[in-house]
Amino acid sequence: MGDHDLLKKVNFPSDIKKMSSEELKQLAEELREFIIDSVSETGGHLAPSLGVVELTLALHKVFNAPEDKIVWDVGHQAYVHKIITGRKDKFHTLRQYNGISGFPKITESEYDTFGVGHSSTSISAALGMAAARDLLREKYKVVAVIGDGALTGGVAFEGLNNAGGMKKDMIVILNDNEMSISRNVGAVSDYFTKVITNPLYNRIKKDVWDLTGKIPMGTKFVRESVQRVQDGIKTMITPGALFERFGFRYFGPVDGHDIARLVKVLNEIKRLKGPILLHIKTIKGKGYKFAERDATKFHGLGSFNPETGLSKKKKRITYTEVFGKTLTELAEKDERIIGITAAMADGTGMIHLKNKFKNRFFDVGIAEQHAVVFAGAMALQGMKPVVAIYSTFLQRAYDQVIHDVALQKLPVVFALDRGGIVGEDGPTHHGSFDLSYLRLVPNMVIMAPKDENELRHMLFTAVNYKKGPVAIRYPRGEGVGVEFDSSLNEIPIGTSEVLKEGKNAAIISIGDMVHPSMVAAEKLSKKGYDVAVVNARFVKPLDREGLISVIRKVPVVVTVENNSIIGGLGSSVSDILAEEKIDVRFKKIGIPDKFVAHGPVAKLLEDLALDSDGIVRSVESFINS
Repeated sequence: MGDHDLLKKVNFPSDIKKMSSEELKQLAEELREFIIDSVSETGGHLAPSLGVVELTLALHKVFNAPEDKIVWDVGHQAYVHKIITGRKDKFHTLRQYNGISGFPKITESEYDTFGVGHSSTSISAALGMAAARDLLREKYKVVAVIGDGALTGGVAFEGLNNAGGMKKDMIVILNDNEMSISRNVGAVSDYFTKVITNPLYNRIKKDVWDLTGKIPMGTKFVRESVQRVQDGIKTMITPGALFERFGFRYFGPVDGHDIARLVKVLNEIKRLKGPILLHIKTIKGKGYKFAERDATKFHGLGSFNPETGLSKKKKRITYTEVFGKTLTELAEKDERIIGITAAMADGTGMIHLKNKFKNRFFDVGIAEQHAVVFAGAMALQGMKPVVAIYSTFLQRAYDQVIHDVALQKLPVVFALDRGGIVGEDGPTHHGSFDLSYLRLVPNMVIMAPKDENELRHMLFTAVNYKKGPVAIRYPRGEGVGVEFDSSLNEIPIGTSEVLKEGKNAAIISIGDMVHPSMVAAEKLSKKGYDVAVVNARFVKPLDREGLISVIRKVPVVVTVENNSIIGGLGSSVSDILAEEKIDVRFKKIGIPDKFVAHGPVAKLLEDLALDSDGIVRSVESFINS
């Protein structure tokens, strides 16, 4: 790590207000080095934050946070923001247990204006702040920062549409780092931006507009003609016509790494009225060669060697890899199988299918609602769509799951990665609710594998199920380490399996809680307790007969799930006990009715008593209570 002479002097935005452009350039390089060194130890979202170093410094130099509101979209690019807003000395705790969050968090700092973690919300949030400001007759500025990827989300367009209609004073900064909106970013467009951000240009434009309004005859025609000429010019040399149709004044593209230029442009446009959109071009992973070469890998990653860019940990095969490779294997034998994901080809393992069958892979962008409807329509036409979405992100498409798939009994397979506690990304990313919210939906089959081998069989079962939608949820990270069966077999829908017989109690587990339940049962046996273990496999339909036959043999029943204790496996089993009037002592173990903080998965599961020792304590105390 370097000396960081300037960074040592910076603790809050006020410390950069008087810095020159050259000093800010040096500070940007020191920040990049500081972030790379820190994230190599903690893991995190490296490439996004490296891409907005200059933008963040420019924002905090021009605007007066926290009075002025800077709203980050998703928030994985806010590391520089955190460092220069009083959290530099805590940055080594990023995403660590009891450390600072990897995302903006309103309870962490007054500079974090809106809690985020899911994409496409910044424009709506900024508009809400601007509307509240005007109602309260306050004077602060509001700036939303959104990436080109997040702009593919429908919520972003809803926000744009509403903001343009309300005409509130606010600025949206579009951080375009993948050239997904426009490739027209040469010298001509940069020159045009210099012209239209110039105070003289805007004053003349206003005078001309006022003058045309005073012409007694043909005012509307004259103004429309002037507007058409301006729009025609802008359309030829900038991509701004789209945003101007939404009611925004468009400026850009601007080099997002030219800090002097950014400061100048921001100082000019902050004086303008109405909704403004500033389009900047950046390089994701800027300043770190490994991240620039592979921004996807360095978007979010664990600890790594900063000299080589290689991960510090050797891993067993992950559930994500097993899913992706098994799906591709199945697709080789069935041409009707197609894959759909929402901007997460690598994260969900769909990259394997994409590499082998590009024409049967569909990345719809950050648009989960569209993905589900799109899949439903393909299923209706005889295809076998597999939609791979993180558990927490499927929540965004709940209405579509119900009305556009389940209601019509369409055979769509939902592969829910990151089910349960996910670790350092925290409450916005924990998949704590899927068993509960999907269990409410008629016609839905819900299963969760006990290990990576069972995941293969469940995927094979799901793509061959024709009566309606199927959801398979599985955890983040490595598998248990079991060997794979030589062939794939269908699992009868709604069947459980007894893994261990017992007479003192029965543990009914599902998914990644089956293995620690088996370990707990072995530990309990050494204490003299004979405990049965059942792999439920299905939450819906639940194996009613199979579970009842086990339950009637024991005085104590405990359910264990890496899901909310409300509405999941435990609730489903308790319904059976009530309906059958079975007299047994019953306890649910799961995620309590709260949002779980960030930290290592193992530590969080320990805190929740969802590790093997926690299960032992819960079962033993319940038996003896």
